[in-house]
Amino acid sequence: MRIVSYLNPKDNAAALALRLGNEFVALPADAPRNLLSVIQSNSLSSLASLFGRGTPLDPNQITLLPPLAQPPKIVCIGLNYADHTKESPYEQPNYPTIFTRFASSLIGHGAAIIRPKCSEQLDFEGEMVAVIGKGGRHITREQALDHVIGYSVFNDVSVRDYQFKSPQWTVGKNFDASGPFGPDFVTADELPPGGSGLKLETRLNGQVVQSANTSDMLFNVRDIIATLSEAITLEPGDVLVTGTPAGVGFARKPPLFMKHGDIIEVEIEGIGLLSNPVQDEK
Repeated sequence: MRIVSYLNPKDNAAALALRLGNEFVALPADAPRNLLSVIQSNSLSSLASLFGRGTPLDPNQITLLPPLAQPPKIVCIGLNYADHTKESPYEQPNYPTIFTRFASSLIGHGAAIIRPKCSEQLDFEGEMVAVIGKGGRHITREQALDHVIGYSVFNDVSVRDYQFKSPQWTVGKNFDASGPFGPDFVTADELPPGGSGLKLETRLNGQVVQSANTSDMLFNVRDIIATLSEAITLEPGDVLVTGTPAGVGFARKPPLFMKHGDIIEVEIEGIGLLSNPVQDEK
């Protein structure tokens, strides 16, 4: 099942739709309107039964929102592809590099990534998201995928000079309108276990800048969940952003940063295409 969140023009509020190929079907007015509440109430399977009462949507006439606008946690994994670590100023760690994002940075498919006034070093990072459906602590690797309810696409846009101002990456990873997410939430049953073996590609103005496979992750989804849950209670709706491969802009010679008017796309096989324009901050 594929679910999108969109802004309903009738009441200017978020609503849910099911996606079948290129067709969108809005769920009826009495359906849940928030994917987080659906996940937290363990009622995802009930959405399919509402399909027959839905109404067609024109995707060109709606504003798509992040699948989860206010997740309990957004946990990101850095340096999770060996080729990306080699192009970075870091040694490959033997423990996941963990940092967080804030929901205030999230935007949906089609929304503008804002290049801030204070920096020209706006960089792209195509990544796969795993969404937690069942919470827990001390989750074993063997049990980990039982806790994943679905997957999505993320662009971990980074303001590099601010990221590298200190050993902590928080500021450079959390500028407003720097976290494109979506558009599809794809249930785990539609994909290989752990979202493994999927082609990941990032394109800037139509040119491929990143190309990899999710099986290349050093710490896979099982590892990430087991490691995080040693310390942190995972909750339904938590978003795990699993890392980016080589090809990022700051590592190129000369560097390749995004600028006003660019179009950046992240596409993951079986999950979907996330596309966003870039605009200068006004």
